Amino acid sequence: MEARHYYLNACGIICALGEGAQQVRARLFAGESGLAVTAQFSPGRELALGGVQAELPSLAHLPPAQRSRNNALALAALAQIRPQVDAAIARFGADRVGVVLGTSTSGIAETETAMRHRKVHGELPRQFHYSQQEMGSPASMLAEQLGIQGPAYVHSSACSSSAKAMASAARLIKMGLCDAVLTGGVDSLCGFTVAGFSALESVSAVPCNPMSALRKGINIGEGAALFLMSSEPAAVALCGWGESSDGHHMSAPDPAGEGARIAMAQALERAGVSAAQIDYINMHGTATVQNDAMESRVIATMFGPEVPVSSTKPFTGHTLGAAAAIEAALCWLAMQDDNPQGRLPPHLWDGAADPALPVLNLAAPGAALGRPLRWALSSSFAFGGSNAALVLGRTA
Repeated sequence: MEARHYYLNACGIICALGEGAQQVRARLFAGESGLAVTAQFSPGRELALGGVQAELPSLAHLPPAQRSRNNALALAALAQIRPQVDAAIARFGADRVGVVLGTSTSGIAETETAMRHRKVHGELPRQFHYSQQEMGSPASMLAEQLGIQGPAYVHSSACSSSAKAMASAARLIKMGLCDAVLTGGVDSLCGFTVAGFSALESVSAVPCNPMSALRKGINIGEGAALFLMSSEPAAVALCGWGESSDGHHMSAPDPAGEGARIAMAQALERAGVSAAQIDYINMHGTATVQNDAMESRVIATMFGPEVPVSSTKPFTGHTLGAAAAIEAALCWLAMQDDNPQGRLPPHLWDGAADPALPVLNLAAPGAALGRPLRWALSSSFAFGGSNAALVLGRTA
């Protein structure tokens, strides 16, 4: 059992709910979805998507190879915590700070734009650079912008990417390779992902409806969440993580949920807490028939019907490689000192319970523990059977 804490000293977030902790938390607790219907990424077909509406930072100072909307989202999240990150670099030294992120799109949207230009004009636009779609781009860009000389790399394992990135960040600190790590995830909307999930018949044209008998699939979103992780005490820490790979199917989860169970059990063991101590579970909750069935059964078996749970994807959309970090950020926001009543991220749905699923305690808008949120578990399940779970804990 591992009992060491990896403190989350600061958090920057941008997503469909807004930009920054204050705006995101206000809309989350008010039950205001950030989804909007658009045909921008699906010509001829309107879909509900979780797009970021905030103005993003200029990329003019970056070399062409790093100019992507994905990197702009990362810079927007960084700007919110830049003073804390700069202070950590000054305190520990640039070679003792790392960057570990999750992403699945990187600059694919820029390639799509370039190919449309090529179709019309017979050549790629001057501003296009093939390296814009390099998966490692957000980590290398942030490291260069911050002057960080420690490890800088990206995990890309679809929807578990940023959970695995945060686990990797903790391991870098545990092994003594870093004193602090900038970690989290970033992903941006593009036609490629919308078309891909549409081909799987997994995309809902209306806001997603997790756990409902009438659920029709996911809404894709975009955003970024970045944490400054270190061994210096803070109110909230990453206390445990678990990872597994069941390899059941390329795009469908193992119906028995054994890989999901293993990841959750590892996270609990590493945090040194029991399932009964978890106050809240942020579900992967994609609103697909298969995911919700598998996940609800695992939760009911491991944690019972009383623990409050919710899927926050009806607020943000499914942000793919950034999803785990954004959902960890929503838990982090709910665990801060300014939430003494333990208000919980609510579960937005139509209330039409699926009789084929076990009954869970879905957190209604306004739900609160009546005390601070002490332990939260967030789960993420990805294509190919890549499963991850994080346990966050209040340390004071």
